[in-house]
Amino acid sequence: MLLKQLLKDLTYTLVQGDLNVEVTDIYYDSRKVTPGGLFVCIVGTQRDSHDYAADVAGKGAAVLAIQHDLPAEVLAAIPQVTVVKFQSTRYALALLSTAYFGRPAREMTMVGVTGTKGKTTTTHMIKAVLEAAGHKVGMIGTNGVYYPGRHYDLNNTTPESYELQKILRQMADAGCDTCVMEVSSQGLMMDRVAGIHYQVGVFTNLYPDHIAPGEHSSFEEYRSWKGELFKRCNVGIVNADDPNTDALLEGHTCELVRYGIDAQQADYRAGKEYRLLRTREMLGVEFTLTEPDGTSMEIQVGMPGLFSIYNALATIGVAKVLGLHDDAIHEGLKKAVVKGRVELVPISSKFTILIDYAHNEAAAESLMETLKAYHPHRMVVVFGCGGNRSRLRRYGMGEVCAKMADFCILTEDNNRFEKVEDIIADIKVGMEKGNPDAKYVEIPDRLDALHYAIDHAQEGDLIAVIGKGHEAYRDREGVKTPFLERELIEEYAAEKGIS
Repeated sequence: MLLKQLLKDLTYTLVQGDLNVEVTDIYYDSRKVTPGGLFVCIVGTQRDSHDYAADVAGKGAAVLAIQHDLPAEVLAAIPQVTVVKFQSTRYALALLSTAYFGRPAREMTMVGVTGTKGKTTTTHMIKAVLEAAGHKVGMIGTNGVYYPGRHYDLNNTTPESYELQKILRQMADAGCDTCVMEVSSQGLMMDRVAGIHYQVGVFTNLYPDHIAPGEHSSFEEYRSWKGELFKRCNVGIVNADDPNTDALLEGHTCELVRYGIDAQQADYRAGKEYRLLRTREMLGVEFTLTEPDGTSMEIQVGMPGLFSIYNALATIGVAKVLGLHDDAIHEGLKKAVVKGRVELVPISSKFTILIDYAHNEAAAESLMETLKAYHPHRMVVVFGCGGNRSRLRRYGMGEVCAKMADFCILTEDNNRFEKVEDIIADIKVGMEKGNPDAKYVEIPDRLDALHYAIDHAQEGDLIAVIGKGHEAYRDREGVKTPFLERELIEEYAAEKGIS
């Protein structure tokens, strides 16, 4: 593609060279540049890739995109290279990539979900409802990329703009008519989603998070960047109960649809009374939905807890805006599953076993509060803590599990380069603080721990296997080997004839 075609939607200054040069690909990693490529120089927190301008020119780069001036001697040494200057090369990378891949977002209905918690679950729910309505859906987020026939992991919740546009191109080419994606505050701040307009934006909730060097300088800045999504969408589906919603929406340009439980002005509202559902196939909730016209209907969600009601309400808002039928809403919300997030493994009618990614004190406490509402015979938790990570997390996990579980099975969780026995010793320090009389057993091998939990399950037990969730590996001494807990649990149940 010609450079001048890529520059159509950008403001720039031509420093030297010819805009009619052919561009073979776009790069922002100097190690990957090939002849004919356009290299975008990014000013990062650790390094400034303008310093590699001469190197990439030596590799055959045809174009350099710069944000600040290059030394005169560098320009003089690369007269064959076209150099174009932008106010922000991160923004330029996004729009250049958008053009290079043929603006794929315009070929699909784009749904973006932002918030501190619930993004992953909500995107899965929306995907399930859309698919129940017959749509072909792509999904991007914490659990990776999904579209028909493909699934692979990502390094970031919202990928860098070049990778994001490449993924969107793949989805459109695969026939997807809708893309549902998590939109992180970093993705908005770093222009990863620049050039994308969303038909629907969703806000789940907001808590202090990602406030650190290299992320956000304050909670207010974090909130402000979350709010940017609602200047880039047609309709915003927002949580009326969250105290940060009004501030987050400051300057919004979209139509608003509100959902909630407490707020009377919510367009889609759940009653404060809800029912818990526990069967072999489901650990969920049921609630009464009131719509804007005052009509009501019963909704079942195949995931437990109050947060599942909020995520379901957000999903319903999206479905209504997109004109989906109620049958699709019912079917999708019942069947929606998030790998590794309160994921039921239905192997027995005698007890309930599930896996979850909870790997810190707050997440473990929230999960067990949700599960204990189902009044299990025993709350059993299988957990460990990661090696070469903060020992404070181990103390915290030990303390909260000792307080809230009836029985703990202490085991490994990606011990990396530490001895699992040393990690368990730290967990036990926290357990002593939480409940000196806590009942537990130590089983260092995680597979043995899973087998023990199943072998010793009692009628009515609820067994939570936490920490790894969707991870498909076990990390010992830096060596990762296959370890997908859901499959291992199912295989052992089949071997033992459990039903």
